[in-house]
Amino acid sequence: MVLIVMSTGFLLILMGLYGSLTNRNILRMIVSFTVTNTGVNLVLISVGYMPGRTAPILDETVAVSEVAQRIIDPVPQALVLTAIVIGVGVTALMLAYAYRLYETKGTLDISQFTELKW
Repeated sequence: MVLIVMSTGFLLILMGLYGSLTNRNILRMIVSFTVTNTGVNLVLISVGYMPGRTAPILDETVAVSEVAQRIIDPVPQALVLTAIVIGVGVTALMLAYAYRLYETKGTLDISQFTELKW
């Protein structure tokens, strides 16, 4: 199960990188970056999973002396939650920039934005 999730994450990363490098439309590039972000989150979650362990909730089912051997480390899950929030914020900012570029130039083709090239 972990291998399937990890390979799916790597596949999403590769698909997102391919899409961001080959598309000329800014919206498609933004979607490709979002797909890459989702793939990275899947890989992080699959790395933090340990088979046979329970959720990191301390109650009467897990004795305090067995905590280190029976629960999953919650740090990767917390990092992925933080990464999801940051990814949504970055995606919203990129979409706002794309909207402003479309208002200014009337196109979303990346080859039309050449004013800052030297």
